[in-house]
Amino acid sequence: MTSVAMDCSCFAILSLILMAGGAGGIGANWGTQTSHPLSSSTVVQLLKDDGFQKVKLFDAEEGTMSALKNSRIEVMVGIPNDMLATLAGSMKAAQRWVSENVSSYVNDGVNVRYVAVGNEPFLQTYNGSFIQSTLPALQNIQGALIQAGLSSQVKVTVPLNADVYQSPSGRPSDGDFRDDIHDLMLSIIKFLSDNGAPFTVNIYPFLSLYDDPNFPVDYAFFDGTSSSVVDGSTTYSNMFDANHDTLIWALKKNGFGNLPVIVGEIGWPTDGDMNANLQFAQKFTQGFMTHISTGQGTPMRPGPIDAYLFSLIDEDEKSIQPGNFERHWGLYTFDGYPKYQLSQGTGNGGLVRAKNIKYLEKKWCVFKPTMSIDDPNVAPSISYACANADCTSLGYKTSCGDLDAMGNISYAFNSYYQKNDQEDVACGFSNLATITNKDPSTSTCRFVIMIQTDFGNSSRLRWVREQCTLLVVAYILYILFHVF
Repeated sequence: MTSVAMDCSCFAILSLILMAGGAGGIGANWGTQTSHPLSSSTVVQLLKDDGFQKVKLFDAEEGTMSALKNSRIEVMVGIPNDMLATLAGSMKAAQRWVSENVSSYVNDGVNVRYVAVGNEPFLQTYNGSFIQSTLPALQNIQGALIQAGLSSQVKVTVPLNADVYQSPSGRPSDGDFRDDIHDLMLSIIKFLSDNGAPFTVNIYPFLSLYDDPNFPVDYAFFDGTSSSVVDGSTTYSNMFDANHDTLIWALKKNGFGNLPVIVGEIGWPTDGDMNANLQFAQKFTQGFMTHISTGQGTPMRPGPIDAYLFSLIDEDEKSIQPGNFERHWGLYTFDGYPKYQLSQGTGNGGLVRAKNIKYLEKKWCVFKPTMSIDDPNVAPSISYACANADCTSLGYKTSCGDLDAMGNISYAFNSYYQKNDQEDVACGFSNLATITNKDPSTSTCRFVIMIQTDFGNSSRLRWVREQCTLLVVAYILYILFHVF
């Protein structure tokens, strides 16, 4: 990524938050599915420097939570879907989880405000795997919060994909919850309402564009459209408002029209698809922030909107089953470099780059120019490199889509080499590769150099090898002293 934000103000984001009102504002999703994570303290400082007052987490990693102590940043801490069955089946398990992941951190100065029970558990691609466990887990976590004396401060919620509701006509006023989960949704909504808790929904106009080649591109953004949706006396000029109000209509017609709503995830990826690029991402994110900064809300829900941008930093180990774009949602690259401008027109500084980032040596692994691309080892070598690293920037109309055949091979080799902390053995590939000090990056395609971390790929491998060696030595000593 070569475009950076050096003209916009970190105060611009803060002003957007303040303008949105006390009950609304902008937060960020902080995911950690990365091979070489920035330190938690670095990310917390990044959040503070950029004026984010809220963060949404997908689990309760100790390092992440500890770094948020005394930061005053509001925290929504998540429970992964694979824990729902355990928490649904045992109140003691729920009490233990709350004690270890909420109470202990609240007592230590972490501003936990929400517990997100599961993450999009009713996605149709899950084939009903979490339908039986989500509500009981929600109930048990709420019960545990009550017993811990935290239920007035910490609210439960369930982040849900926008596919839990639908409108057969496309008009928001025809919105209702999916037939297969309608009764379950009403049970969850009533439970949230009874406990003063919000409904959390993830809305992604990008995915509508990705899934439907006939989707009107301009309708995904916020600067007017030739593809408006007319719903009675209301005209919708962007998909966010229409999708959001489809939910509000569904809540209203089922008796819960005043239930608070949080937008748990909203964003636009920057790579991995023809519509995932810096220009569209900047246009969408800036448009969304400007749109909600007025505090006007949507036609069906006037007022401040509470939302979390997705996401803060790219994650190179996310599943790409939904698409190659999944690893490119970040406002920042993996090394804490801002990708594009976000401005409210104040022009005082810029989105802050992560501080004190240390990189590995300036060297890259590339395809040997003396080798033939027709070598029979090329194809399996590329497959191996891409399966074990990240090649999602390669492809049609992606950031590295203009590379020639040798460039594509070099990109794959270097991705694997960097992910393995530049170990010499990671630049072999049947003698097809060589290490160079000349940067092979182009104006649009960045051949990365990996950052130094304590938990890099090869660091983990070295730790495992060291532990195995210690075990072998211990076993030999045991034999020597106890057998002979």
